[in-house]
Amino acid sequence: MERGTDSLKSFIIFVIKLESYQALFYAVMENDIFETKKMTQSELIILNFTEIRRRSIELWNALPECYYNWKPDEKAMTAIEMVRHVLEADYGWNIIINNESMANYKTPWKNRPFISITDELEFAEPHRNTFLESVRRFSDTELNEKEIVHPGNGEKKNLGKYLLRIGYHESVHAGQFLSYLRAMKINRPIIWD
Repeated sequence: MERGTDSLKSFIIFVIKLESYQALFYAVMENDIFETKKMTQSELIILNFTEIRRRSIELWNALPECYYNWKPDEKAMTAIEMVRHVLEADYGWNIIINNESMANYKTPWKNRPFISITDELEFAEPHRNTFLESVRRFSDTELNEKEIVHPGNGEKKNLGKYLLRIGYHESVHAGQFLSYLRAMKINRPIIWD
């Protein structure tokens, strides 16, 4: 039975849903279970980022404009601040994974007003594309051997593992956003496809 890219995508989504990155890498990288070209580690990581972002966007688009500034308590981010936080992170992640200095970090979002979810997504798109292109250029060897120092705590991490943690960061905020929508009594999109 011929297995095409649709089967490959379905399988990868299934594995990601089980939150088993290791199983995904073993299944695709070490076993010849598909007749199609094997994906590189960077392609798998980008697929994971793309699937996470697709689901985030579904959630964000469910937010009515009248709730942009809603937050569960005074110390929390507003709903639209959380969206920006996730989108803005791609700019910083790109600096970190390319071993550039964060000492003089200046965000392109500084003093930018909150207008809409669509505006946030459009403004962030070139930064997202730059980040994904950086990931795409990493070889399997670099992903396994290059070390990244996270500026927040100074800890060294393997680049591949660090990239998976970046995906986890956005996933955590997606869960947080789901709880915001629940608290607002807004119908939550079904993101578990």
